[in-house]
Amino acid sequence: MKRFSLVLISILALASCGYDGKYRYPCQDPENWGKSECEPPACKVDGACTETLLGWDPTETSIETIPVEEIAP
Repeated sequence: MKRFSLVLISILALASCGYDGKYRYPCQDPENWGKSECEPPACKVDGACTETLLGWDPTETSIETIPVEEIAP
């Protein structure tokens, strides 16, 4: 019975930590990309720039690729 209670409490604790569909920072939301509050220098003050939060610039359209060397058979 103790084991069952422990499992039940664990499941309830994990279920209560669910995702609510909101972004922690406004600049993580794709709808806010490009707005003045998500563009430098305004976002640099509190470190909430989109590029800083995501680790990449979502407005950059080019993809950097590394050429693959061909191996002769």
